[in-house]
Amino acid sequence: MKEKLQELISKYSKKVDYLEIRVENNETTQIRFLGKSLDSLNQSKSIGGYVRSCYKGAWGFCSFNDLDKIAIYIDETIEQAHLLGKEKNEKTILAQTNPIKAVYPIKLTGKDSRSIKLSDKVELFTHYSTLLNSYSNKITSSTCRYLEKIQNITFINSEGTVLEHGYVDMEARFSATSSKDGAVQVAQESLGSRKGFEEIENLDKKIINTAKRSVDQLDLKSPKAGTYTVVIDPILTGLFVHEAFGHLSEGDFIFDNPSMQELLVFGKKFGNSFLNILDGAKVPDHRGSFLFDDEGTPAHDTYLIKEGVLVGRLHSKETAGKLNEKPTGNARCLDYRFPPIVRMTNTWIEPQNNSVEDLISDIRLGIWAGNWLGGQTNGEMFTFASGEARMIRDGKLAEPLKDVSLTGNVFQTLQDIDGIANDMYWDESGGCGKAGQGGLPVGVGGPSIRIQNVIVPGE
Repeated sequence: MKEKLQELISKYSKKVDYLEIRVENNETTQIRFLGKSLDSLNQSKSIGGYVRSCYKGAWGFCSFNDLDKIAIYIDETIEQAHLLGKEKNEKTILAQTNPIKAVYPIKLTGKDSRSIKLSDKVELFTHYSTLLNSYSNKITSSTCRYLEKIQNITFINSEGTVLEHGYVDMEARFSATSSKDGAVQVAQESLGSRKGFEEIENLDKKIINTAKRSVDQLDLKSPKAGTYTVVIDPILTGLFVHEAFGHLSEGDFIFDNPSMQELLVFGKKFGNSFLNILDGAKVPDHRGSFLFDDEGTPAHDTYLIKEGVLVGRLHSKETAGKLNEKPTGNARCLDYRFPPIVRMTNTWIEPQNNSVEDLISDIRLGIWAGNWLGGQTNGEMFTFASGEARMIRDGKLAEPLKDVSLTGNVFQTLQDIDGIANDMYWDESGGCGKAGQGGLPVGVGGPSIRIQNVIVPGE
């Protein structure tokens, strides 16, 4: 197959400015329990690929399952690119990277899920489902889900790159809904791994805690609405840095929004000197980690904010070329059905030397918020719902709360971060969505942080 693809690239690449072919062999396993019942059990295998070509700044794209007709699909994408390119009549601008020729077999640091029987995986999640539902008769509904995806990729482009690589990705998600006297509360827990199946095992404590949170919150009160000093835990820090700031750092968003180009200027100060935000796939063993992105660019770790100052953003070869910056290895696609676009990998805030107690100790009246329940962003505005929360009174954690949401403007919030702790933690539960490509595995991380003047809706 590899030799055949190289021959096709050699034959057709002169007709366009750039040409690439991706072929995948995928296997997926899904297990889902609703309540105590096994609701669905699916296993699938697929072989497919895509061809992508560029001519005069215009892209042609075709995904396929019939490998015997790749030459036909190349012709189709070239025709698309030529038709669009003649209308645009622009210059193809792609940042250059050195060609890579390598084979990287899938390597796991732990237990290989491919060696575990399907029946054993079902038995494990039967146990989890029983555990979740037996905690209390107040739990009215629940879900337990497992998703495993194995992807083997062959990638060749007209610049001379020839790559074979892949991964095994595992994800578990749990939720419990409880009710009492018309009140309803939801708690959830999720995690993922590219290390080994042992990360999915021995989750009894997490599942019991999920059920407990759902039931306990039935008797809690919401906070009084107001503006508070808030300390958020590492999980919410990761969610914040990904959703509220990470997406604004993606090169295609910047290129398509002139107002953001004026706002997000390199050298501009966005936070205190102890604030450092990065994104990168080079940091090993996380769900957003890889050796090469989906354009064959080597993985990077990219500072977005360094010592409070904006110094970088995330790029594909195209956005880097158009903005006259360096590619960062952030072109990613969910699978062969989609073209690669600019996506985050692992995004995190660097820890500092404070303890969590240091952040809380001088707060007279504030809120501690942890875990995540949901949220949304709209440009530079965000709203996040925490899964757990407590009041802070006179420098100490006080009574638990329910239904705590945090809302604000991301740029003002970055300025209002006035304390960063040392309790660095990586949350591997993330599945990022963008442009119809939902569920792309990412990692998010950080320590607890303290933020002034956070708007908290409530009673």
